[in-house]
Amino acid sequence: MKTKEMVFAALFAALIGVLGMIPPIPLGFIPVPITAQTLGVMLAGSFLGKKTGALSLVLFIVLVALGLPLLSGGRGGLAPLVGPSAGYILSWPIAAFCIGLAIEKVWSTLKIWKVIVINFIFGVVLVSLIGAPVMAIITNTSIWAGLVGATAFLPGDLIKAIIVAIIVMQIKAVSPIEQKVNN
Repeated sequence: MKTKEMVFAALFAALIGVLGMIPPIPLGFIPVPITAQTLGVMLAGSFLGKKTGALSLVLFIVLVALGLPLLSGGRGGLAPLVGPSAGYILSWPIAAFCIGLAIEKVWSTLKIWKVIVINFIFGVVLVSLIGAPVMAIITNTSIWAGLVGATAFLPGDLIKAIIVAIIVMQIKAVSPIEQKVNN
């Protein structure tokens, strides 16, 4: 791995930590809050690509496990990684990898709508399909109830996917993916 990739991974782990400073929005009917951090997950995959994007989220989770209060609401340590949010948090490297893989495949013909669709499928639907069942198991509720509760995230996550698409299209020229394609 190149130094530049490690720096990008560290920067995006830090960015996701900064997004955690935005206060979470608790929902009364589901124990997982709405946070801005999934925007960082989508951005990491879309801008950094599969390998570096996933690495940035693995690094972020390791830092959280070590106790750094990087999750929204100032949470850190092992408790969030075994609590109701665990499935969502642990799905982030997978989501970043899948987003990056799909973005890399369409990079030469990248359009804003493609970035939105890719981020919605892997940054929203995939994260919910992993996170909601894990939350349901941990809270001893039905998986169906967990999936239904997770629909509360859809409107905000769609907005995040649109924001990420706009950002990525604006900074596409400086993306590490662009550097790989041109080399």
